[in-house]
Amino acid sequence: MNPKKRGWQQHSLLAAIGLGLIIAIGAAAYYFGRNYIPEEAAPSHLPPTYRAAYHFTTPDKWMNDPQRPVYLDGVYHYYYLYNRDYPAGNGTEWRHAVSVDLVHWTDEGIAIPKYTTPNGDPWSGSVVVDVTGSAGFGKGAVVAIMTQPSADGGQQEQYLWYSTDHGYTFRPYGHAPVLPNPGTTDFRDPKVIWDNLSRKWVMVLAEGAKIGLYESKNLKDWHYMSGFVTEGIGIVECPDLYLMHAEDGAYKWVLGASANGSASGKPNTYAYWTGDFDGVAFLPDRKEPQWLDYGFDWYGAVTFEDGTSRDATHHRYAMAWMNNWVYAQHTPTMREGFNGMDSIVRQIELKQAGGGGYQLVSEPLEALSQTAKEAATYERFDVNGSKTLPVTGDSYELNTDIAWSGLKNAGVRLRESADQSRHVDVGVFAEAGYTYVNRAYTGNPDKSGKYLESTAPFDVSKKKIHLKILVDRTSVEVFIDDGSVVYSNVVFPELDDQGITLFSDGGTAVFSNIVIKPLK
Repeated sequence: MNPKKRGWQQHSLLAAIGLGLIIAIGAAAYYFGRNYIPEEAAPSHLPPTYRAAYHFTTPDKWMNDPQRPVYLDGVYHYYYLYNRDYPAGNGTEWRHAVSVDLVHWTDEGIAIPKYTTPNGDPWSGSVVVDVTGSAGFGKGAVVAIMTQPSADGGQQEQYLWYSTDHGYTFRPYGHAPVLPNPGTTDFRDPKVIWDNLSRKWVMVLAEGAKIGLYESKNLKDWHYMSGFVTEGIGIVECPDLYLMHAEDGAYKWVLGASANGSASGKPNTYAYWTGDFDGVAFLPDRKEPQWLDYGFDWYGAVTFEDGTSRDATHHRYAMAWMNNWVYAQHTPTMREGFNGMDSIVRQIELKQAGGGGYQLVSEPLEALSQTAKEAATYERFDVNGSKTLPVTGDSYELNTDIAWSGLKNAGVRLRESADQSRHVDVGVFAEAGYTYVNRAYTGNPDKSGKYLESTAPFDVSKKKIHLKILVDRTSVEVFIDDGSVVYSNVVFPELDDQGITLFSDGGTAVFSNIVIKPLK
């Protein structure tokens, strides 16, 4: 994240995870994470809350950047930036959570504390499992490389910490950087991978509008290889590099980064390029990036391997911070003592796109759907105007197909008030050729009025669309046509606004195969 915004107005602000402070019946222990209370065990006296039902939220205070999870000892280890002193004080540290299924999480507390070395607080970076012990800390050591502001001037440099207890606690590898700053302002967010083809560690680093590529044999000594210069998307952050096996059998490298394309009408989320990596340089298929999310709130994203798969290239997982630096401080959740939530973990695959290219597509994890209670289903509604469904909720998955012959606009109103004056709209504007999520008619964090409707182009000549919508207490995530377009937006409706209405304008829309599955 931008260092001007670290801390509580800077990137030192930080992050945490956990889905809720849950009071377990008959126990005195507290569990933070995506744990949920089974309905039969839930205390009936719990007050209404903005705490998400199935998303990561910080246990308290503040969270932002997620760090790439790694799979070790049968669980995923996840670290994220957290500020225990928010909102009064600065400083990021890495908080730790573990999960078996990427849906239910257990908080493990602080793994890398802030202000414990002469250098500044730990910012974003990445962890790897050093299987062969190349760094000299033993086979299977967990090595973290992250940005810290140096003690002699505060410039951004890369430092190494390591763990010999399977990622629960870390020690600094001295006080000197393993990759010193060469004299640039932006030099941060290292992402480290092992490249099987060239048999070396590779790092991608955010350097202003450039992504630098570095190599190492031991995680301690790094050497510059090349740079990939981006255009028109501002300062890039949290870069990413990985190999994907497409559905047609081709292998493509993907280079990604969080970036702001809003000046040219593009998203402010995760930009990516497909192409080739020859062990030294990344060669894109095209210069213009694609985007993994079209919403307002999917930033600082990380992708990571499926630890249970023999071939990690067929698919991988992705998650992001559900917030936006434009309005990050404007959240009513602070009434409950916390500010920060992550997106769900989604599965991404590489598929052929139009013109012979490739694109990433996203779907929610199957494990999330398995937490659903009994679904409400409706075979078909022909709607010309509106149709309010006899089901309500604040945390659920909704699927529907929509078809039309002539139409201006159609979709679904979510988190609707009883008088229908407040709602979140998800739909397709057939007359103008785009899909959208509009949060202008409900509580939202944007006070400027600039970030109310997010849109993406859509081929309306198909005259049909499939919507998969995940609604939680303070978020809406939309997956269109098998995840070819995704939106992630935070919202803050009135807590008792829980209606669902189908709508159509300028023609009849046929809604079919409607399934609404409560997620708790």
